[in-house]
Amino acid sequence: MRLLLVEDHAELAVWVAKSLRQSGFVVDVIDRGDHAATALLTQGYDLAILDLSLPGMDGLEILQRIRHQERTAQLPVLILTARGTAEDRVRGLNLGADDYLPKPFELSELEARVRALLRRSHQQAPVVRLGPLAFDTTTRMVTVDQRPLALTKRELAVLEALLARKGKPVTRDALFEIPKG
Repeated sequence: MRLLLVEDHAELAVWVAKSLRQSGFVVDVIDRGDHAATALLTQGYDLAILDLSLPGMDGLEILQRIRHQERTAQLPVLILTARGTAEDRVRGLNLGADDYLPKPFELSELEARVRALLRRSHQQAPVVRLGPLAFDTTTRMVTVDQRPLALTKRELAVLEALLARKGKPVTRDALFEIPKG
């Protein structure tokens, strides 16, 4: 799954991107709002993680553009910001954010929210089955004939990418973008 992380705090962006990559996601990091708006129109993403206070263009303006473009209207957006008042959260959600996580946050919670949004956006059942293979999207456990299957992080990421697009072609380039973990 390819994610766009829009965060202007360099250390935080590196920390979050590294964690998400270790969990098997392909992560592009952009530190300016205007650059993010362009990337969202020209690249294909499965989810955007969006800070609000950005140079070049405010995150809420980016969110409005996402929702008004046919290509990105259904893109899941998680707002990750220091603006954590109830009024800020309500405004972000009312403008079209799918989730809102104020800073500071736990990486495990961010990753769980990302997986939940991706599950919903791909309308995945909690357990995806393909013949004798079963993949629990919540626990990320794989079984074959109800026996656990030990996979490396990279193998798990490839399997997850293939199952998410079950019945649809997956390009070789898309598979090579998956982190080696």
